[in-house]
Amino acid sequence: MTSISPLSGINSLTGVAGTTSTQLGVPGTSGASGTSFSSVLGGAVDNLSALQSTADTLAVKAVTGDLTDIHQATLAATRAQVTMELVSAVRNKGVDAFNEIMRMQA
Repeated sequence: MTSISPLSGINSLTGVAGTTSTQLGVPGTSGASGTSFSSVLGGAVDNLSALQSTADTLAVKAVTGDLTDIHQATLAATRAQVTMELVSAVRNKGVDAFNEIMRMQA
């Protein structure tokens, strides 16, 4: 049996793992690594789509009886859910920051 890290779904977000706050920068600008916030968030959304697709495939296999280990489907669904919550939270914080900047300029 293999061990599963509780952060494996979060760390698999493309471009997010290992990125510091100074590297994220402001949306549309490049950080120290040359990666913009929008490209990091876009990569996370792409990865979320892949995780959801995997979870859907495993759920269908579980329902049809083709899946021998139901834990695989449960873990895939949980990874997709946690990743969705993380991407939503990051997006919401970005929108809140943008709105705060707009209020400062007014």
